Amino acid sequence: MKGLARLAIAGALALTSVVARADPKELTEAARKEGELTWYVAHYTSEGAEDIGRGFNEMYGINVKVVRTTAQVAYQRLLKDIRDTRTICDVFSSTDVGHYVRLKADGKLEKYIPERASKIFPEFRNFDPEGFYHATSAGLVLLTYNASKVRAKDVPGTWIDLLDIKWKGKVAIGHPAFSGYAGTWVLAMRKLYGWSFFEKLEKNRPLVSRSINETIPALNGGVHQVAAGAEGSTLVSASRGAPLSIAYPSDGSVLVIAPSAIMKEAKHPNAARLFMEYLYSVQAAKITARHFGIPLRPEMPVPPGGRPVNEVKTIRLTVEEISEGIPEVIEQWRDTFGN
Repeated sequence: MKGLARLAIAGALALTSVVARADPKELTEAARKEGELTWYVAHYTSEGAEDIGRGFNEMYGINVKVVRTTAQVAYQRLLKDIRDTRTICDVFSSTDVGHYVRLKADGKLEKYIPERASKIFPEFRNFDPEGFYHATSAGLVLLTYNASKVRAKDVPGTWIDLLDIKWKGKVAIGHPAFSGYAGTWVLAMRKLYGWSFFEKLEKNRPLVSRSINETIPALNGGVHQVAAGAEGSTLVSASRGAPLSIAYPSDGSVLVIAPSAIMKEAKHPNAARLFMEYLYSVQAAKITARHFGIPLRPEMPVPPGGRPVNEVKTIRLTVEEISEGIPEVIEQWRDTFGN
């Protein structure tokens, strides 16, 4: 009996492995019959997300309904769908890893291992060893500033520099209750310096916006001159003539690795699987680089103005730290800064 039980378990595992992968040609044909998918995404700017969706449509003739919001808004929308027993989202792409930990534990994600997963940089593979969610985007939170307002000698070199009284009323940051990038940054600063960092920062009266990308118009306005901003979206703005620049803090840029996953009982499961394959393609990596994101494929060079991640001092939090820590820092944040 024990031997038969072991054989049964082995057979089940083998079947799971087969189900988790798909023949590329058959998958493409099945996805085209479905014709569309809905993508809840917080990974990119709205323009970048639409570009990714458009690239998939051009490649496969499958329409992508892009619903781009901040991470926490996307997650709350998804939870409402689940509560209302509606299946709208096919692929979920958040910048808060904790969302996937909870969704996986609740049985809301489909296991799928993209065939192209072995093609990306090793640092981003096997994000979830069981294969329910996968790293599909990466970016840095670093120091950003208005180069027309901040003299070279005054550019902050560390996160602690933001606490200097000379930046009072001139700092812009994102809100951890809305932005996954901001939440990960807040958690990293707490780990480095304790919550007293934010108690001191609050005294400098920073501008707090929902999305970390909203630091860009704040800096462009000139009143706010330095920020904890996203490397990619800041470089996009700079490439279009905005007077913005970036600085890699000597105490570490925060590396944010953002996953994607297929929702259980998705309406368009084959299109969703094909989209996961596409996110690991060279074509998608080209679009990511065009929007100054970190390409996950080694074939793509670093976007202009950036540095290879292996040449930057980074702070990378674990999945467990993010999953457990972000809800904690949101509450601490509200106690210090208000809602």
